[in-house]
Amino acid sequence: MNLIVAVDNHWGIGYNNSLLASIPADKKFFKQMTTGKTIIMGRRTLESFRDGLPLPNRNNIVITTKKNYDGKGAIVVHSPEEAVKKARELSPEEDIFVAGGGQIYKAMFDLCSKAYVTKIDYTYVADTFFPDLDANENWKLVEESDEQTCFDIEFSFCTYENLLLEKE
Repeated sequence: MNLIVAVDNHWGIGYNNSLLASIPADKKFFKQMTTGKTIIMGRRTLESFRDGLPLPNRNNIVITTKKNYDGKGAIVVHSPEEAVKKARELSPEEDIFVAGGGQIYKAMFDLCSKAYVTKIDYTYVADTFFPDLDANENWKLVEESDEQTCFDIEFSFCTYENLLLEKE
């Protein structure tokens, strides 16, 4: 399984259930990486999408504690364990992406072998954070793109590997 996320300088990922920045190249990267694959997300992440609808051309799995939640076409499950089981029925491990939000990343973090991180060189006001992979000895930066610019925002695409899962 993989993680996919955009972070600021302090590993912030969101504020008031919204992304910190809207970068067309990051959206394109997310679409390229996840189209035709399975994504796992929390209810609030699903609801943050346009019209609260699942993303097209993907298996959308949404985790919620709400028992009769209408996922509007997404597969609704009620625990991270149930999400992993369903995702593995639908896709090989490398085609499963955890796509947020903060609680879901935290619950799935140790199960993921790769993290695709868009690093934004700016510090936003944030209320939701992703673990700092640079400070985590179990994760290693294995690839980083050249720095890119969108208006006045500089960013790069980074790939990290979970060393604990690579050894298995």
